[in-house]
Amino acid sequence: MSGVGHWAPVIYLLLLWWFTTGLILWLDRRGATTRRWSLIVASALAVASLWASHATRDQASVTEAYVAFTSAVLVWGLIELAFLTGTVTGPRRLACPEGAEGWPRFKAAVGVLLYHEIALLFAALTLYLLVGVDGVAFQAFAALWIMRQSAKLNLFLGVRNPGEQFLPERLAYLASYFRRRSMNLLFPWSVLFLSIAAGLLGTRLMGMAPSEPAATQLVLLTTLVVLGLIEHWFLVLPIRVDALWAWSLRSQRRTPLRVDSLRALPGPRRGIT
Repeated sequence: MSGVGHWAPVIYLLLLWWFTTGLILWLDRRGATTRRWSLIVASALAVASLWASHATRDQASVTEAYVAFTSAVLVWGLIELAFLTGTVTGPRRLACPEGAEGWPRFKAAVGVLLYHEIALLFAALTLYLLVGVDGVAFQAFAALWIMRQSAKLNLFLGVRNPGEQFLPERLAYLASYFRRRSMNLLFPWSVLFLSIAAGLLGTRLMGMAPSEPAATQLVLLTTLVVLGLIEHWFLVLPIRVDALWAWSLRSQRRTPLRVDSLRALPGPRRGIT
């Protein structure tokens, strides 16, 4: 990235990523009424975001590029909030069967996430129909989806920091599907792919002026992929990532999760509890 002007979308995305992540974690740890209202408000924002993404599909200005990108993030945020509140998860709401390996373990893991995955694919299809494959809203959502699938597979295969501390009580059983190990065979390929993708996006910025809408779009997408790459490294480095969102996790009152203690943990009731 060249030019001071290119840093504006970088700073914007960093703040958006940090604040929206923290806000979702904070809302998810409120009472049932707050969670219910947060889903209602988030749903309204998502509908407005879909409309805004369509209205700015031509990305004729820098402002439209920001609006389109933010729209995709807000739609993504609604689905994440619905997942963490336990509203949209999967048909299976139990811990991983004890001793399950291979296909049975993978099938059980898909069962706890199936409805969430369908919701993500439905949102991606909706954005594709609204803005097309060249729309920044679709591209941003697609990038988020690809990076999230990579992260989920790495959690399933095993990483040093699976992040159980981010799970609310109602989803504590998900930790039984994580494996804790220093590295897995997929991880190097994941970071290599994301590094190449970030590099290819970054090279397209050469010669572009910061005032060009296409440059803003590229900076936002490049920064998003770099953030995804950093989040992958968070999975294996010996650091405490939750310190970044200490303000949103402060209300969480529980002892640290142990995966081996969740085998017989019953799943929560459906809906918001």
